[in-house]
Amino acid sequence: MRIVVTSEKCTGCETCLDSCPFTAIVMKEGKAFINEYCQLCRACLGVCPEGAIKEVLEEGEEIPEVHDTSKYSGVWIFAEQRDGKAASVAYELLGAGRLLADERRTQLSAVFFGASESEARELIRWGADRVYLSNNAIFERFNDEPYAELISLLIKEHRPEIVLAGATPVGRSFFPRVAAKLRTGLTADCTSLEIDGETGNLLQIRPAFGGNIMATILCPNNRPQMATVRPRVMKRGSYDEGKKGEIIHVEAEGLTSRTRVLETIKEASEITVNLHEADVIVSGGRGLGDPKGFKLLEELAELLGGALGASRAAVDEGWISYRHQIGQTGKTVCPKIYIACGISGAVQHLVGMQSSDIIIAINKNPEAPIFSVANYGIVGDVYEVVPLLIKKIKETRRSGETATR
Repeated sequence: MRIVVTSEKCTGCETCLDSCPFTAIVMKEGKAFINEYCQLCRACLGVCPEGAIKEVLEEGEEIPEVHDTSKYSGVWIFAEQRDGKAASVAYELLGAGRLLADERRTQLSAVFFGASESEARELIRWGADRVYLSNNAIFERFNDEPYAELISLLIKEHRPEIVLAGATPVGRSFFPRVAAKLRTGLTADCTSLEIDGETGNLLQIRPAFGGNIMATILCPNNRPQMATVRPRVMKRGSYDEGKKGEIIHVEAEGLTSRTRVLETIKEASEITVNLHEADVIVSGGRGLGDPKGFKLLEELAELLGGALGASRAAVDEGWISYRHQIGQTGKTVCPKIYIACGISGAVQHLVGMQSSDIIIAINKNPEAPIFSVANYGIVGDVYEVVPLLIKKIKETRRSGETATR
């Protein structure tokens, strides 16, 4: 589909210009013209008083099929595996999927490729009612083509109404292929998922326009409703050792791939503590005023056995490397304790850390947005507060060691 302007009808009134959020409508020789920046948001349709703007099919394109949504039921998650073990994002998706399935009064299923039956049973204990398992050798190493082909066939056969995957390199790579095969919509990088109480549609919520707004996206006419979810945003569900569920072994005979993964090389990291796995993270922002402030935060992080994080503003200033960046364009984390030092709390940063169990904010500005999500707030200078925290922690540890002796 594309948006076009019928030049014969266009009077050059320029009414349509302000309707486009992407500046995709320009004037050429007194006529409106749609350029390559068009994102098919359709905001311009119906604006033109002459009816000159319309949506047309590309050459060879068919009218998209409108699905009978009543024939679809069930919530599915794609359980990603690494080296035969379910990735942590799979358990986060089970937590989110369980809530959605319970609200829709339906079953929660997991699709699991390249892993063992024992790993599949772990998914059941974490909330899945059913697991579609294929341990065919073709799935040992991730490859877009066979992954997309088999999950598409399963979806066409069983017709789930909601399908979720992690917004990881794996999910981002093959999930759009699946949506294209099924001719349905896909919302990327969701940070929240809800069910519309009136229509039953999935409300897919994600940052938009550089994180300046939170957009709620619907797919009301097509099924399944598909979304990728940012890792570390959703909470895991509850673990039930005795939970029973069904494991369905899926044959993958006949699947082929035009490419083959010869070798997977893991990136060597200089980070001693992985931000994704850290229980405590101490982060700094532009409010530090100086790159030397990160030396102070690093000392606090080491004392707490945690990791060092940063806002994009601090990374953009060149005070610390990108691998420490937390937020929409960095890592999404969910530690037990998150200490934000000199971070104002822009929406782009909050997206990456607001699901932390406990948030402690230190900022000189009492009106800083970070305080709206913080469990504990300290209004003060980082260079006064943090040294006092470090001193107190050291004193407490010394007294504890003395008492032990």
